[in-house]
Amino acid sequence: MPHAVAAGRKVYYELHGDDPGTPLVLVMGLGGSCRGWLPLQVPDFARERRVLLYDARGVGQSDDPGGPFTTADLADDLAALLDSLALRRVDVLGAFLGGMAAQELALRHPLRLDRLILVGSYARPDARRRMLLEKWKEMARLDTPLSIQVRERLLWTLEDDTLEYTDLIESMIDFFTREGAPVPNELFMRQCDACLGHDARDRLRNIHARTLVLCGQHDQLTPPKFQRELADEIPGARLVTLSFGAHLVMAESAQRFNQIVLQFLAEDR
Repeated sequence: MPHAVAAGRKVYYELHGDDPGTPLVLVMGLGGSCRGWLPLQVPDFARERRVLLYDARGVGQSDDPGGPFTTADLADDLAALLDSLALRRVDVLGAFLGGMAAQELALRHPLRLDRLILVGSYARPDARRRMLLEKWKEMARLDTPLSIQVRERLLWTLEDDTLEYTDLIESMIDFFTREGAPVPNELFMRQCDACLGHDARDRLRNIHARTLVLCGQHDQLTPPKFQRELADEIPGARLVTLSFGAHLVMAESAQRFNQIVLQFLAEDR
């Protein structure tokens, strides 16, 4: 399996596709590994672009330096990985926590970024999101059975119509329970803290990358109000809301999601 040494730490990564143009980096969100992009996004994206996936610190086979970290630290981690792979400039798509890290990359390392795609993210959490993330932290701290933690997160991340497919939901829960969480509880708690501490609200105007904000209309974890705020504050940003899909819109409306992303990346090339 490929690894790079970035900032003195081992980072697991995968490169897909052979297009010579600007690579597309997919940054996973809270509690997930880069494997989550493989079934639905990589096949479409890699036909058009070279695609970089990687596991954030402590996830999968990537080293964990220990201790708390911020979304700015995650952005610096990505910049170090790009240095290690000799990738001067990239496009970045980040979901939720990955979108927060992508915001910080655009602010801290603007010359590394061409286009920015934010999916189900926010500039800073409101009271409801803070309460929810603290609840998820407490469930992890108490070693709540994984099946219960998965059910809890699915309730906040899937469309109501998707939840009606009970056989599908049960198979998803069985899969995650059988495979085990890609992020151990202690690391998940630190990821929640990074989400809780993220606040780019007053700095978004300093993002100058061409930006697409993409969300599902029925996202409960990061409702459309958060996406409008991002699009309003980032100069020239475009907001696209998919009529079907919740927080996991990249899975629930994968074909349309992928089409919109590829169209955005192809503009004015």
